[in-house]
Amino acid sequence: MTVTKTAVLVLDSAEPRQLADFYAALLHAEVRVGHDPDLVEVAGQDGVVLAVRRDHGYAPPSWPRPEDSQQSHLYIRVAEGDLDAAEREAVTLGAMPVDNGAGPGPGHARVYADPAGHSFTLEPAPRTG
Repeated sequence: MTVTKTAVLVLDSAEPRQLADFYAALLHAEVRVGHDPDLVEVAGQDGVVLAVRRDHGYAPPSWPRPEDSQQSHLYIRVAEGDLDAAEREAVTLGAMPVDNGAGPGPGHARVYADPAGHSFTLEPAPRTG
């Protein structure tokens, strides 16, 4: 017998609803608040994409300082040719570019911090076929 499982990435935040709203807008998904308002899900067309949990003692990651870890990192794959538009959308929604030393450029992955300080990358989707 196979047991069906779903993995969900959970990000900590002082304000889970606000961060969930950011990712829902960025991923064109919907926010779902269940019986626990301290755990908010961001659901895409194929189901739950990620969730945000309230942490009353939350301190944002301080990456990219060399002595600090990222804690978690989300990669968001973007269709070829849409990276510039995705970057404009992310910044308009409140993402902050992170200088990770890789240098920006067309077709290259771009790193940001979400409004709560978690890092994420917009990267070109791998070519199939």
